[in-house]
Amino acid sequence: MHHDHRDEPYVVIEKHSGDVGSLLLGVLIGAGVALLFAPRSGPETRRAIGRRARQATDKVKGVAEEVTGQVVETYEGAKARVEEQIEAARTAIETKKRQVSRAMEAGREAAHEARAELEARLAETKAAYNAGGDVARSRRRPASSAVTDDATV
Repeated sequence: MHHDHRDEPYVVIEKHSGDVGSLLLGVLIGAGVALLFAPRSGPETRRAIGRRARQATDKVKGVAEEVTGQVVETYEGAKARVEEQIEAARTAIETKKRQVSRAMEAGREAAHEARAELEARLAETKAAYNAGGDVARSRRRPASSAVTDDATV
């Protein structure tokens, strides 16, 4: 089932941001209309309009001060949050820098220890090789001198 709504009336709602100027214009128009339809005399009506205009002005000032206060509070709160986040980021960066520095130092130390251990093992291997060579040479000498001694006899 399909409904066609083209023939039905519709309402368009437009939203405009209000400001103090619009409010004052409305107050002045209202005061003018009140003056035209007032059952009082001219001076009484003017005093009443003046009194209402002062009241409206006071209300507008109060609203403006309240909005200003809210804006300042919002700004200060946002500023404080941003400063806290910046400080937290600085702290995190400093912590990471210290961790990286410690890791690099530990890596250097481990490399130094590994080199020292490798050099010690290399020296041990070289000493064992030389000792083996000495043993082999010493075993060859008596056999060759014995052959020489037997030949002279």
